[in-house]
This record gives sequence, C-alpha cells and structure tokens, in this order.
Amino acid sequence: MKILLINSYHYHKGGADAVYFNTARLLEKHGHEVFFFSTTHPDNEPYGSDNYFAIGLDYRKLSFGNKVLAVPTFLYNRNAHDNLLRLIDNIKPDVAHIHLFMGGLSSSILAALKKRKVPVIHSVHDYRLICPAYLFIDGKNKVCEKCKDGIYLHCIANKCSENGFAQSSILAMDAYFRKYKLKPIDYIDRFIFVSNFNRWKHIEFDTKFEFKADTLYNFNPDIDNFPASENKGNYFLFFGRISREKGIITLIEASLKSGFRLKIAGTGPMYEQLKVKHYENIEFLGYKSGDELRKLIRDASFVIVPSEWYENNPLSIIEAYSFGKPVIGARIGGIPEIIEEKITGYLFDPGNTDDLEQKLQQANGLSEDEYIKMSGNARLFAEKNFNPDEYYKSLIKIYQDVLNT
Repeated sequence: MKILLINSYHYHKGGADAVYFNTARLLEKHGHEVFFFSTTHPDNEPYGSDNYFAIGLDYRKLSFGNKVLAVPTFLYNRNAHDNLLRLIDNIKPDVAHIHLFMGGLSSSILAALKKRKVPVIHSVHDYRLICPAYLFIDGKNKVCEKCKDGIYLHCIANKCSENGFAQSSILAMDAYFRKYKLKPIDYIDRFIFVSNFNRWKHIEFDTKFEFKADTLYNFNPDIDNFPASENKGNYFLFFGRISREKGIITLIEASLKSGFRLKIAGTGPMYEQLKVKHYENIEFLGYKSGDELRKLIRDASFVIVPSEWYENNPLSIIEAYSFGKPVIGARIGGIPEIIEEKITGYLFDPGNTDDLEQKLQQANGLSEDEYIKMSGNARLFAEKNFNPDEYYKSLIKIYQDVLNT
C-alpha cells in the first residue's frame, strides 16, 4: 500500500512528531511504501523528496506587523495546497494519514486531498478542531470550554494563546475560517483519537465525530528493547515540556513540601525562569534524549505527570511503563484511562499541591515487595496496550475500512 504521511513538522518537536515518525517506521517494517509531506525547516530529518515540502514559517516568532501580513497563509497555505497536488499526482497514494496540519500546512491540504479523491485519516493529538488555542486552557492557565458555543471571540478576550491578543486573535480567525469556509470534519474520512477522553470531548462538541471516530493509544516502537527495572530508585522524575499547562509549579511546590528528590528533564517556555532558582531537593537537567533519558527513567522510582490541561495519551507514561516504572499522574483528560490507582501508580487532583504531596508520600512509603508488584503491573499494562504489533493491526484495519467505504 502507498501511504502518504502528513505533518507540519518533519523533525522531533513534540510528541505528535514522534508518533508521525514511529508510524512511518512501523508501516515500512510491514512492507508498505511510505511518503512524507511537511514544511521546510533546518532541523528536518533527511528525506529525498523534500522538494515538495511547503515553505515553513514560524508564526510565533514573527513581529506583530509580519504576523498580520502572514494571516492569509496561516489560514490557507496556497503553497502547501499546490505542492501537495504535485506530490499526489506523482506518487498516487492509496491513503493519506495526517497528524498535525493546522497553523503550518493549514486546512488547504484537505482541499488538495479532496480534489484528488485521496481517502484521509487524521490522528488527533490535541483539541485544535474544537478549541482555537488547542489546549482548553485560557490565559490564566484555567481549564476553559467557553468556545463550545462557537463564538471564538472568547479566545481573544481571554488571551488563551500565550496570554496575548495577537496570537489569540490569529487562532480565533483560523477557527472561524474552518467553521465557515473549510470544515475539516467534512473532508476527513476517519479520526483516530489517542484517548477515549479526547474522542468523547470531540463528540460532545460536534456529534458528527461519533460516526467517524476510533480510539487508538500511542505505541512504543521499541518496547521489546526496554529492559524493565524493578529497582526502586531514590528520586522522582518529570520529563517533557516545561510549560504552563504541564503543572510544573504544582509539582515543584509539592516536592518542596515533601522534601523528596526530584529531577526535571526537558526545556520549554518556563525553563529559563525556573532553572536559575536553587531548590535543595530539585534538579533541573535540561533537554535529555536517547540513552541518557532512558537511564534517567530506568533509575527513577516514579515518573510524575502533573498536567493541568486535558492531556491525551502522554508518551511519558508509555515510556515509563515500558521500563516498569509506575506513574503519579493528574486526574485529568486521558491520564486516568492509563493509570490504575494503586495498581500501576497513583492519581491526584490537578493543581492540588497537597494531594500530590500525599501521593508522593504514599509512593515513597511502598515496601520493596509492593514496589516490585506495581512495577510489574506497569510493564504488563505497556505490553498489552502500547504494543506496536497490535497497534499496526488496528491501524491497517482503519485504513482498509476507509478504502472500502
């Protein structure tokens, strides 16, 4: 089968990009012919046919004046539309599988795929289809669903993106464009949601999603190469993006109260302001990847996911479980679906410092036998739910269902 994978970034910027590349390798492993379509960027992974890629533009780094000038391209990237048509005519794919596309490639690619009658599957990694600022949090870092009424001016009034009017205004315009000019649900044949919570939330906003929806958890392509560790380390670990929606401040406050060692690996908007502070029991490690990150996970006692937004299917939990590491996670979004209380970890109320501190105490107080049992449960959960072979079977069935419709 010829499969066209589409994503706004052809480099590892976040979790969605990792899934994009992992899916490509999985499909190629099973003998499929995989093609890519993305935007240009100096950090792109090597690819022989990137001459078809659309011109990349980082809107967040533009001045206010240049952002205004770039709005038409943000809403409808004509270059992406035209280049994708040329690529489709050249490779004639059987199916297109889209990951991220809004704000980079834009909805213009949906029009191109429709013109060439290419079946379209979309893996939904966030909430951009129903929330202009895609996180369901406002400028004050509070969960917000005000745009459910279809009035996206709420996004501007509440400065939901970067707590600023400019970026929030552009995202609101994009939402209105998709509502009245090019509605993705009318162009996409099947949506793959990475959590049941994500799927239910989309259906709650628009019942049309119900008839085009599947839930398929992300997978760990190297799970067989992840040696499980039952050793209870002497520190807790957070790894990922250090940003407002990730609950970093709540985590720091709870860790200070508990006095337990905490290691924080990653970078992001809040990294610079936090790393200069000196906490006796908290260590900021910066960006870590590969074997260095794996060792950090393997040697930790618990991984902590303190998110304060509707998190979907965090790759950090997938990787932690793969090493047999239990997780302490916030009771929000899709996290409760994959943390079994006192079986594979603990849940706490998002933003609740006292509740998180209590769970840190419980986790630290586990006996060696109790920890080994919880560690084994975490690994078994990963083998059952994040297995690449099972993921492949489900994904191919979705492809075939769409092709046969």
